[in-house]
Amino acid sequence: MPRIYADRADAGRALASALARHRAAPGTIVLGLPRGGVPVAFEVARALELPLDVLVVRKLGLPQQPELAMGAIASGGALVVNDEVTRYLGGNAEAFEAVRAREQAELERREREYRGSRPPLEMFGRTAILVDDGLATGATMEAAVRALQSLGAGRVVVAVPVSSLEARERIEAVADEVVCLATPGFFSAVGQWYADFGQTGDEEVRDLLARDRTATQPSRPAEGGEP
Repeated sequence: MPRIYADRADAGRALASALARHRAAPGTIVLGLPRGGVPVAFEVARALELPLDVLVVRKLGLPQQPELAMGAIASGGALVVNDEVTRYLGGNAEAFEAVRAREQAELERREREYRGSRPPLEMFGRTAILVDDGLATGATMEAAVRALQSLGAGRVVVAVPVSSLEARERIEAVADEVVCLATPGFFSAVGQWYADFGQTGDEEVRDLLARDRTATQPSRPAEGGEP
């Protein structure tokens, strides 16, 4: 029976143990998928002594059934389309583009909300440890992986506490490495593997990113002291 995590922070600490070989690795960054992946990624980054940032990804939900992903978009312009789901649109390209435009606007809003005036992610040649709280279909994670590849990432490691078998296989086909602590035979939703799976808000994401930046800033010498 797979472990039931107390909350996302608990899952992050467990995940960090499985990623110990990446501790303080040069050129490596931990990226959380907002919102729910960020509390998990924060614990991973802290344990591994690596910088933390976010990669914004938005699911493109079917208009009549928003929870069913017909694709996903991510920072950097990546687009993933699920042809099996888009056929329910009956060739209505305008409906797809309407959803895409709406989600693109939300993606850009979240970029501003979380990253502020900081420059775009510089990923060329770097290793990215891409973290979420779990994978159900894998559509958003696939978009995230492809976004990093388009930005020139040298290596993409996907790390999650739990995943459906189908999603894990989907991501193994596109990522350089997948670290998954559990792939239950019966999987209905990510939240079933958490005792506390409350919604992560924008404020919590901003707070965790700010805490990470404060912790990783080099200490400044006291005024008038030796450098």
